[in-house]
Amino acid sequence: MTIDAAQHRTPAPLPPLPPLRVPPRALRDGIAAGAALVVLLWAVQVEPSARLDALFATGAHLSGLLAGYGVLVMLLLMARVPAIEHGVGADRLARLHARGGRHVIGLCLGHALLALCGYAAHAGTDLLTATAALLGYGGIAAATAGTALLVSVGAVSARAVRRRIRHETWRAVHLLTYLGAALAFGHQLSGPDIAGSVLAVWVWAMLHTTVAVLLLWYRAVVPVRQALRHGLRVVEVRRESPDVVSVVMRGTGLDELHAEAGQFFRWRFLRRRLWHTALPFSLSAPVRDDTLRITVKSLGDHTRRMRRLRPGTRVLATGPFGALTAHRRTRRKVLLLAGGVGITPMRALFETLPGGPGDITLLYRAGNAAQLVLRTELEEIARARGAALHYLLGPSGAAFDPLAPQALLGLVPDLVEHDVYLCGPPGMTDAATAALLRAGVPESRVHTECFTFA
Repeated sequence: MTIDAAQHRTPAPLPPLPPLRVPPRALRDGIAAGAALVVLLWAVQVEPSARLDALFATGAHLSGLLAGYGVLVMLLLMARVPAIEHGVGADRLARLHARGGRHVIGLCLGHALLALCGYAAHAGTDLLTATAALLGYGGIAAATAGTALLVSVGAVSARAVRRRIRHETWRAVHLLTYLGAALAFGHQLSGPDIAGSVLAVWVWAMLHTTVAVLLLWYRAVVPVRQALRHGLRVVEVRRESPDVVSVVMRGTGLDELHAEAGQFFRWRFLRRRLWHTALPFSLSAPVRDDTLRITVKSLGDHTRRMRRLRPGTRVLATGPFGALTAHRRTRRKVLLLAGGVGITPMRALFETLPGGPGDITLLYRAGNAAQLVLRTELEEIARARGAALHYLLGPSGAAFDPLAPQALLGLVPDLVEHDVYLCGPPGMTDAATAALLRAGVPESRVHTECFTFA
């Protein structure tokens, strides 16, 4: 009897499923839908009344519910859930978190003021007496303390204040958000809008529990698990320029991270004066042979100390994060536009983005030739791929703007047919984005991600 060997072939492995990504619009719609449900919860319980104290109380209930929901959303945005990080992008999440935080603090303060006025009107007393009376209730005192903590976090996060304090100080104060949210949660469960319905109590508690579990899992458990699984250590610190170094790290099973070109990790180096801070740096080369590489410019105490890292130093890397990856691509031709050390994710994309000769163009903006980083690698990639590489050198001024629409069109005549990936300092990124839009590139095809040490 003859057996067909084809019947006994090992089936080819199925291709890996693409990572789950939550698009920005889906996230915004989901947040808006949740807010609408909160308003509906308030509306079905409101009892219309023309009395002054009742009007104040009604406003206090609505603002309190929305403030509680807003705190929950802010925590979710910063939980580092991969599907949200990879679909929306870390920079967009940070901006949404900052804007939303201001609204949440406003709602918290509005709730407190409306509740105070309502109590004073109901009791027929002045605001100081009403304040003393309300703080006698344990739940209200706890909520007041929670609100004070949230306001403190908002104060140190203001741009003018944050520039003047150390990153470590900002992070320490920001951790008070969790305590403030916990104090406010207890107050919400005892409030009439939640406590009046068993279903509302159950749903509110489950929402908070879910977000708490996500925070604990992705910000605590996953980093420890990755550290134990991959055993990442520094193998080389390579000087790229007087103020730029590349740090090469090696571990085991790094392909399991599914890191893509254009993404970043949050890195914590376990050595004195570095271990307590985790900062975001992009991969400056594709992951290969269980090796990761970042390229870092000295911009502060932490990055200057990284120049003195020694081989063998243990590394905790959380990630990958970011949405500046190939999945955003919609056109055959791609322009990569980098400024300064923003070349790091662009260099990885320059090597890995699919395309034939003439499909990929890289424009690299720097003040002078000495500031160009990874120049030899970029030129080797350009030669091997038949890609275009242009250096835009010189100080910006009224007489010289290499990022002006006419200058960009001169280098890339069919610019409007390209997807554009953009990374650089905030000022350069804003100017380049404006120039690209004036040159006719649709906003939907300008892909940028700019993160800070946050």
